Amino acid sequence: MENKKLLYISQEIAPYLPESPLAVYGRDLPQKVQEKGFEVRTFMPKYGCINERRNQLHEVIRLSGMNIIIDDSDHPLIIKVATLQPSRMQVYFIDNDDYFLRAGAKELETECSPQDNDERMMFFARGIIETVKKLRWDPAVIQCTGWISTLVPMYVKRMYHDDPALAKSKIIYAIRPEKFDGTLDPRLAEKLKMLQFTDEDLAPLGSAPADYDALNRLAIAHSDAVVAATADINPELLEYAKSLSKPILEYPGDENYADKYAEFYTSLVGESE
Repeated sequence: MENKKLLYISQEIAPYLPESPLAVYGRDLPQKVQEKGFEVRTFMPKYGCINERRNQLHEVIRLSGMNIIIDDSDHPLIIKVATLQPSRMQVYFIDNDDYFLRAGAKELETECSPQDNDERMMFFARGIIETVKKLRWDPAVIQCTGWISTLVPMYVKRMYHDDPALAKSKIIYAIRPEKFDGTLDPRLAEKLKMLQFTDEDLAPLGSAPADYDALNRLAIAHSDAVVAATADINPELLEYAKSLSKPILEYPGDENYADKYAEFYTSLVGESE
């Protein structure tokens, strides 16, 4: 595997958020894989409850300043970065005052203002991709974890399919059991179509307002491969991935799992060479 650059997109990462199975996965997997000789960077949302001073976040001016248009409105992109110790892994944060609260929030914005989750996901996806392009850091593999990342595979494969920074990247979606209640804004598909996504692109969402399973189907459909990140994921989602003949890394267990991920990444990139 000549290109050793791995990009992890995570919904939560400890210690920036309290330890949970999702946040620990977002921290431990990238660090353990980095120890295997890969060059790793990670992205997550800049939730308002993250203490910037304690975690030594600082804004990257050269990466900030772009406006992202969602539903005909401009939303400024702010990029912050921190270094996760002791691995010295770079963690980038996607921030914006419209979708992520200022310091002092007591709960995640995805929970306290769920009515904005559709646009929050759109902003997160586009912000990551534009930042990666500005970094001039072309990842061989992009792994998306958590439902807030479920639009990224479609954005990469449809909106940026001919961009030299991403055209060769293999996209992996890691299925996890953490859900959200209810459905997203019924206008999600309409807002995505304003960005030139087609009915065919959005078909996995179905006709009803998008719920957790619909978003997972969309991510799976536009990914190159799928990971069963835990033993208790929805088996129907795994069957859906199998029906599309996606390469699948079955749940690798709790021991030596980084080796199995590294082997899986190498096998995927080898397919494109």
